[in-house]
Amino acid sequence: MHSRNDLDADNYRFRELHPKVFFGTASDRYAGWIGQIYSEDLYEGRMTRRTNKVGGKSFREEVLPVDCVREYFEHFRTLEVDYTFYQLLLDSDGKPTQAFHVLKSYRQHMASDDSMILKVPQAVFAQKIRRGSGYEPNETYLNAEVFTHRFYNPATELLGTHLKGFVFEQEYQRKDERVPSHVVAGKLSGFFGAIPPDRRYHVELRTESYLDKAILGVLEEYGIGQVLSHWTWLPPLAVQFAKSGGRFLNSGREAVIRLMTPLGTRYEDAYARAFPFDRLVEGMLQPRMIDDTVKIIVEGIRQEVAVNLIINNRAGGNAPHIARLIADSFLSTRADVST
Repeated sequence: MHSRNDLDADNYRFRELHPKVFFGTASDRYAGWIGQIYSEDLYEGRMTRRTNKVGGKSFREEVLPVDCVREYFEHFRTLEVDYTFYQLLLDSDGKPTQAFHVLKSYRQHMASDDSMILKVPQAVFAQKIRRGSGYEPNETYLNAEVFTHRFYNPATELLGTHLKGFVFEQEYQRKDERVPSHVVAGKLSGFFGAIPPDRRYHVELRTESYLDKAILGVLEEYGIGQVLSHWTWLPPLAVQFAKSGGRFLNSGREAVIRLMTPLGTRYEDAYARAFPFDRLVEGMLQPRMIDDTVKIIVEGIRQEVAVNLIINNRAGGNAPHIARLIADSFLSTRADVST
């Protein structure tokens, strides 16, 4: 066990918020969090710099070393690793990829009660993959063997009990490229029926019309969680939750909420506004996101479901501060309920 203070939201410490509430963020190595999550003196002279091109613009980022995750886990109970979305853990010859080696480095700095949620590679769950300036059909879409042998098996072996969940993110489908929901449901049923059974699966559907009885019925049949995502083209969180009748579908009694971007705001615009991720951006954070998140967390506790909240900087400018706002609102709500 780490040596930690009790709940101290003012200092961005959320581990003791509630036994069934797991605050975390999407990625962790942001220099913009120094003074909030990270101690400046620990990383002096150890940060790397890289250029990230987003929406035709270049951003110069400072990145902390992997071992900063030890300090990260003094504040949060879980971490979403999203770089696995872009690369499988094993290549076609069964050799470890760069993603595997980075994940192994993280594992070496984790304590026994630290946990991770992994994004499943787009090679498995995206219908189309970006190639150059356009998109092409994904030849390994819903390939059970690729998922099992090149991602699931090495991930579970490497992380063991630290692995808290898998997020299968399916990209937004434009109206002119959508297939009927019952067809999608059939393909998902075939895929989840062919991969290793696991109570840690969660699916994020970024096309609102796919949040219907046919597809949600497949998720419920296999005990797969419906990821509630505050994202560009999706409806508010409470509306998404209502699609399943206010029920949590994951058989492991876990839920995942992901706060990604303001509604109606594209990724590249949210990134540009939020960069360098060191503060809340005035007018960017949408108040209903906070309200809906807290209500769903409270409902999860009522239904005895553990709620994993993953916060992205792009949801308002700075993930730690968004977490503090949610924690304050949650504590206030709980106080009202208990009195």
